[in-house]
Amino acid sequence: MDLTPYIANLREDLANTASAGDEQTRRAAALLSSALEPSVRLTLMNALADLAAEVTAALPGQVVDVRLEGRDVRVVVTGAGEPPRDAPPPPPPPPPPPVDGGDISRITLRLVEQIKGQAEQAAAAQGVSLNTFVAQAVQGALGQAQQHQQRHQRWHDSGGHSETKLHGWVEG
Repeated sequence: MDLTPYIANLREDLANTASAGDEQTRRAAALLSSALEPSVRLTLMNALADLAAEVTAALPGQVVDVRLEGRDVRVVVTGAGEPPRDAPPPPPPPPPPPVDGGDISRITLRLVEQIKGQAEQAAAAQGVSLNTFVAQAVQGALGQAQQHQQRHQRWHDSGGHSETKLHGWVEG
């Protein structure tokens, strides 16, 4: 879905509104419309992502993903657990660490383009959205951090002695 026509409509509406003013007002409106384009584009994509989440919740057995392709948005609908038609069969994804539940919140994540591309490929290989892939990665990292903290606490509680034992032999 090309968002450009919608942004052009907003730009035109702003210009029409500013036409009631003087030349300085019209120039200011033109500058503002150009400066606001990235924000408007992001706002539209967020609205589409929220819509996709609502549609997914309302249609049992269906998953609606909103994907960014360059500056365009693509909507992909799949059956729950079913990969997109153009994706290779994914290996089973690792189980995510347990989550205590709670409200979902939205963040903006900025990644280097190369890392984003690699993350998108890894998500597609697992048959999940980039959002799900990143959320699982964060959950996994938090689980590892918690395990590290628990090991550190056990080491500290034991007076600095490690509970880890190594079995084997050395030839020399």
